[in-house]
Amino acid sequence: MKMHTNLAKLYWPGVAVSLLTLGPVLAFAQQAETAPATETAKQAQPDQYQAGARQGRGAANNGGGRMPREKTIPKIESGKWTGPRLPDGQPDVQGHWSNTISNHNNFTDPGGGLPYDNKGQPRAATSKREDRAVSRVTDPADGQIPFQPWAAAKVKEFQQNFHNPVKPQYIEPNARCAPGGIPKSFYWHGYEIRQYPGYVLFLFDNGTRIVHLDGKPHLPQNVKLWNADSRGHWEGNTLVVDVTNNASKSLFGRTGEFASENVHVAERIVFANDGSRFNVEATFTDPTVYTRPWTATIPVRRYTEKDKPDDWNFIVYWNDTGKTPVIERHEQICFENNIGFGNVAVTATK
Repeated sequence: MKMHTNLAKLYWPGVAVSLLTLGPVLAFAQQAETAPATETAKQAQPDQYQAGARQGRGAANNGGGRMPREKTIPKIESGKWTGPRLPDGQPDVQGHWSNTISNHNNFTDPGGGLPYDNKGQPRAATSKREDRAVSRVTDPADGQIPFQPWAAAKVKEFQQNFHNPVKPQYIEPNARCAPGGIPKSFYWHGYEIRQYPGYVLFLFDNGTRIVHLDGKPHLPQNVKLWNADSRGHWEGNTLVVDVTNNASKSLFGRTGEFASENVHVAERIVFANDGSRFNVEATFTDPTVYTRPWTATIPVRRYTEKDKPDDWNFIVYWNDTGKTPVIERHEQICFENNIGFGNVAVTATK
């Protein structure tokens, strides 16, 4: 059996989550080889896309590069699925996706950047808050995570020491190439969704996540995973996912928001019937960290052959070995001391 090229990403050295969840994917590796690709090149030429990819950071979307950032979260109602279905009956949502309102720099103020400068002092705002994207926190209404006082103090301490991480707890885990976890993987780099009978597979930039649809129980409570354990089912256009067994070693962003191993996440991933977008509505319950449950909403849109590759949302290349070119994901190479994550290998500031 020939292994599909993208399945190579599942082998993430040293990360237990990949090893513990790999079995179901390998069982369907042959299907991955022959499954119809949602995104296929029909008219565009590969050279055109490679030219777009070479434009790199900051390139305008209409010339190849990152898409314009949105400032609002469009509402997608849960309801009947009227789009195409796979042979097993699942709504067909396979393809390439990415969030729309900035990356992981700031969880509650997307586009606002890091709240402290490299000396640990509050950073002067470069724009008005109302001119930036809304908070990912949609409940409570103030857009803030309802941390208990000790947890809020811990987040602030992390932010103040982000640029000068003299203690291990001040280092953002992505600086050491760790998986993004939940929910950050949804607004880190772009990613791919693949579907198999009984499973929905997320191929993230730094790890994989499998949503089991076959009614299996959650893993034993003592098993904790970077990307948690996900059991779900479809309700019309909505993938309903129950998330437990979270190691909670990842943070929500460079601003240091977090959960504990006790967190329970209830996700409703609502897809638009035209297949162009979805929203992740995730409710976090963790009485050891928060004063009440709260909900984050992450807007996502599809990338197709009409979008030129960039270095963030749509990191792909063309596989022209067959009759029909197929979009393939790059294997992202991460290295410790990744710039922008605190420069953890440099000498601490005196």
